[in-house]
Amino acid sequence: MDATELAGILPDHTNELYRYVRSISREATTAEDLVQETMVRALEKAGSLSSPDRLRPWLFRIAHNTTIDHYRRRREEPSEDLADEVERRWHDDDYTVDAAVVVTRTETAEEVRDALVRIPVAYRSVVVLHDAEGWTAREIADVMQLSLPATKQRLRRGRMMLVSAMARGHERRIATSKVPLRCWDARQHVSAYLDGELPANTASAVEKHLASCPTCPPLYSSLVSVRDAMAGGWQDPDTVVPEALAERIRNLRA
Repeated sequence: MDATELAGILPDHTNELYRYVRSISREATTAEDLVQETMVRALEKAGSLSSPDRLRPWLFRIAHNTTIDHYRRRREEPSEDLADEVERRWHDDDYTVDAAVVVTRTETAEEVRDALVRIPVAYRSVVVLHDAEGWTAREIADVMQLSLPATKQRLRRGRMMLVSAMARGHERRIATSKVPLRCWDARQHVSAYLDGELPANTASAVEKHLASCPTCPPLYSSLVSVRDAMAGGWQDPDTVVPEALAERIRNLRA
């Protein structure tokens, strides 16, 4: 398949690719960037698509690899240590979770995503493709270029980690119940708050969060410091026009 033909087909697959990538990404903007990068890579590799029948798994393989590359660059590589830790916990006969809490959290997409992003992306991908998208283990093995046993192991471990993350999420909610807004909800508004552009009710919520959160105030203070430094006459020496260049430009006018 050539790139021109593929370009005409790609838009038909945008929704399912975005749904998949968004399910394993921390932020919507990151998912958008990764889907766009997936499309670019697909067009660059159009000649490697052996058959139109293979288009869907081929695209998902590119999306998966693109996402893995992204999180690897951010040093969020698959962690076997975490998987081993959770499996050891599940081996313990005394280990359990509050099923009612987990069931309640699964009723909210935001809560599920919050738990999903706390497990390594390689396991996250398998769980999303199998349990959310309805792919078979063999199809996932093909996309991720894994053996079938390895794929099934990732699914098993991924499900265990997800349940444990859902249960721990409830504990985090209790610990931060008196803190208005979640950290990211507050942090994404801080820039606008800094510029006095927030509606009064949102600004008030951000202020209350900063007054009670242990981690966000230093970030806010740093933002203020950097902004004030930029506004205080800071200038990168490399952006100042060298005198020799200025002289040559003046001579051009002569």
